[in-house]
Amino acid sequence: MVDKANTEFWQTLQPIANPFMPDALPEVYIPDAASEDERLYVPFTDTVFSRPLWISPSQNKWCDILMAKKAGLVNRHYHPHEVFAYTISGKWGYLEHDWTATKGDFVYETPGEGHTLVAFDHPEPMRAFFIVTGPLIWLDEQGKHDGYFDVHSYIAMCKAHYEKVGLGAEAVEKLFR
Repeated sequence: MVDKANTEFWQTLQPIANPFMPDALPEVYIPDAASEDERLYVPFTDTVFSRPLWISPSQNKWCDILMAKKAGLVNRHYHPHEVFAYTISGKWGYLEHDWTATKGDFVYETPGEGHTLVAFDHPEPMRAFFIVTGPLIWLDEQGKHDGYFDVHSYIAMCKAHYEKVGLGAEAVEKLFR
């Protein structure tokens, strides 16, 4: 139950008795989403980690917090679908663009955009909240397709890591919607 209101103008308002439609799944609520608990962050590359927050296997979509504690790199790739990002802390960008994201910055990635994500050395770890739809298409040095990474790859990666660190693979399944 939400905290009790004391002085708020809506303090006498009653909650909806049956808030969920018959086939609706419950919300995902994750306190301290940008946690310092490193077990929650799955190695995405040697230098960048991902904390899964919400996963939709049927829509090939996920939300995560990407984190790098020092200089980091996510291999060259492009997205055939849009991606949204919000920077929580640190400093990151794409080698192919003339901007660098820091705390509070929002990024919309258009479908079909190729880039090389880099995290900079910074006093605070780079943490960015991402909403990813569809696969990442890996690119080689010449920008040619070199494989892919989709929601099913993400699920397998997260389950293996969570099992390894003692959180259990089923913890990932609790994020499915």
